[in-house]
Formats: sequence, structure tokens, C-alpha cells
Amino acid sequence: MTDTQVTWLTQDAYDRLKQELDELIANRPVIAAEINARREEGDLKENGGYHAAREEQGQQEARIRQLQELLRTAHVGTPPTSSDVAAPGMVLKIRYDDEDSETVLLGSREEGSHGDLQVISPNSPLGAALLGARAGETREYQLPDGGNMKVSLVSAEPFRG
Repeated sequence: MTDTQVTWLTQDAYDRLKQELDELIANRPVIAAEINARREEGDLKENGGYHAAREEQGQQEARIRQLQELLRTAHVGTPPTSSDVAAPGMVLKIRYDDEDSETVLLGSREEGSHGDLQVISPNSPLGAALLGARAGETREYQLPDGGNMKVSLVSAEPFRG
């Protein structure tokens, strides 16, 4: 049994992804026509154009399925307006132990695709540990090797995509 994970998206990001999905679906007949045209060129075993068209179709269909699932489970809203509490849609300045600080976006990788921010999923161990943290608070989360890491929330500001 798998849990469906909700993804937080701004309305702009949702609209952008929906437009991409609509364009991919509208392009299906073009890819099908390309495959048919390449199929008529002859022997399929040695037909590079045919295999390339099939590969492109497979990649587009995979992206269509990914976008459909993402949009189906998305929580659409405006970025939070309050500061200093870690929540989806917030840009977090974090510090590990006594190291330099790092700035990340707590949200969907699709949300941050147009920026240079590293995106941390709220469903990841780090993201889950930071959820609800207030500025100045230190949390601990488990690393993949089984060890634990402490991380402090320096600040949290709304994402301004």
C-alpha cells in the first residue's frame, strides 16, 4: 500500500505544469504520425528514425503520467505570508552544526525549477524535521547511513517565485 504524497504548488506553477501537460497531450498525434512515417521506411530492425520516434514517445508518455499524478495530488495555494516558521513554500536558511548557512526552498522540485535554489521536499527526512520549526530552533533527523544530523533554522521567508 502506498501513501499518496501531496505536493504544494503556487497557482503559477500549477498553471505552468498544466500547460505543459496540455501541450504534451496535444502532441500525441504528431508523434504517432512520425512513428507511422518511419515504420513505412522499411526494416524496423535497422530503422534508427523509427526507434528514435518510439523512444521520444515513451519519454513523453512518462512525463504525461508524471504531470497527471503531480497535478492530481497537488495542493494549490499562495505562498505563506508569515515568516520565521518552516512550512511548504518557504525559503529556509539552515545551518548544520557550526558550518556555514545554506538557503533552500521547502517544496516541490517542480516549484523551484525556475530558480537556483536547492529544493527540499517536505516528505524528505530533512524536510520533515524542519516542518513547523521556528527561527532559532534546532532539529535532528536521520541520515541514510543511520546516523543523526542536527540542523538549525536560521530564518524562513515566503518564496517569491
